Amino acid sequence: METEGDGSPLLLLAGLGPAGSHVIFHPFFTGLAGTHRLIYVDLHGRGRSEHPADLADITFAEDVADIAALIDELGLGPVHVYGFSYGGLLGQALALDHPESLLSLTIANSLHGPEMWQANHANINAELARQHPQVWDRITTLRSQGLKATDPEMATEFAVAARLVRFYNPDNARLLASEPGARNLELYPLFAGADVDFIIGGQVARIPDFRPRLKEITVPVMVLAGRYDRALYPALQRQFTEYAPQIRLEFLERSGSFSHVEEPQAVFGLVREFTGR
Repeated sequence: METEGDGSPLLLLAGLGPAGSHVIFHPFFTGLAGTHRLIYVDLHGRGRSEHPADLADITFAEDVADIAALIDELGLGPVHVYGFSYGGLLGQALALDHPESLLSLTIANSLHGPEMWQANHANINAELARQHPQVWDRITTLRSQGLKATDPEMATEFAVAARLVRFYNPDNARLLASEPGARNLELYPLFAGADVDFIIGGQVARIPDFRPRLKEITVPVMVLAGRYDRALYPALQRQFTEYAPQIRLEFLERSGSFSHVEEPQAVFGLVREFTGR
């Protein structure tokens, strides 16, 4: 865990799938350090946190329990939570099962359950087949040879889609920060399934579908989504408010899946206004 700044506590839960670390927020979130105490969290087995002897011991439920325990141990009282990607799922579980720990929840470029996660990959594949047919041909050839999506040769081909599908401006992909160990590549296929780009598995398939319970959340919730996210596209994001009209939905008009990278000032303005800072 790292902290930065002063003011109202804002707990940052990372994404890049279930295997990413807090590095995804750097250096952008320093822009909120003047109004918030930023709490960067690396979950168990990710980033700079300790790794268990067996990565298969890491579960969604344990991640939620660890965050709830951390909030309690910090002794700050309830906190604002910003959950990006996988972190947004954790935030929904916290808001439902540990509402006393939260002041508010921002669900950023995220999703509401396994069905939306599966749709995410179906959308990516469709875009890849349309926009990079030669890459898709190589993927289908490798798949016919028995390779899974997370096999290194396949993963290299799928990486081509990230700039196109995940960003309003593909050149912004170069702005993503990294460091050794920033993403646990061994954990990813265990947690998400070895063939996740075609069919989700592992812990991801066991994450609750939060849609039926969204209306039960009692803390204020804001969903941030990229207008040009071609994976978790706007019609999917609108489902949050269809199931819970009290949720505030904001689209970032020049963003894909990484709004805090492509439009940081717009994101931070919304967060400051939403959290009363």
